[in-house]
Amino acid sequence: MVDSRILQIAELLKKEYPNPKTELIHKNEYQLAVAVMLSAQTTDKKVNQITPAFFSKYPNWESLANANLTEVQNAIHGVNFHLGKADRLIKAGKVVEALYGGELPKHFEDLIKIPGIARKSCNVIMQELWGIAEGIVVDTHVTRVSQRLGLTTNTDPVKIERDLMSLLPKEYWRNFSGAVVLHGRYICTARKPKCEKCVLNKICPSAFKCD
Repeated sequence: MVDSRILQIAELLKKEYPNPKTELIHKNEYQLAVAVMLSAQTTDKKVNQITPAFFSKYPNWESLANANLTEVQNAIHGVNFHLGKADRLIKAGKVVEALYGGELPKHFEDLIKIPGIARKSCNVIMQELWGIAEGIVVDTHVTRVSQRLGLTTNTDPVKIERDLMSLLPKEYWRNFSGAVVLHGRYICTARKPKCEKCVLNKICPSAFKCD
């Protein structure tokens, strides 16, 4: 039986964020996938500053597959862990070209085989591009908000996702993922959360208690 409180949370978030979208700027599937890969432990704002020039130089998977590692490293120098990300981007290009004909696969089990794309990235890509929710996006914002709401006591993203998926009916996963990311980014912030503006402040056990 689904807890009425989690449904209330999901409904309030859906009303507040009826159509949440990623803030990563992209024009196609390739650009979103690359931006998502670059965004790990890096702000969307920083990624958006880098990607226009990057996409001009590397407009598709084929160009990325044939890219020079040092040049890619230089092109994404502003993001965190750019050395490892550059290597994975090139490997991703090779895999997408060789295994999937230059197009992203739409199945979770195939998408996650691409270097640089783990569970969170898979969930973001599938939900943003195709409206498919096979799981719930868990980033630092979702982790923080979920813990403050008392929905999980775990700190591991995979375990948090499992907890949320067990609590929330699947029809809410897509909206909940995007809504909580935005809610954590702008309202339930790490420091000085804006509880007075929060639509959940009447049912959140942490409301007005966080510094």
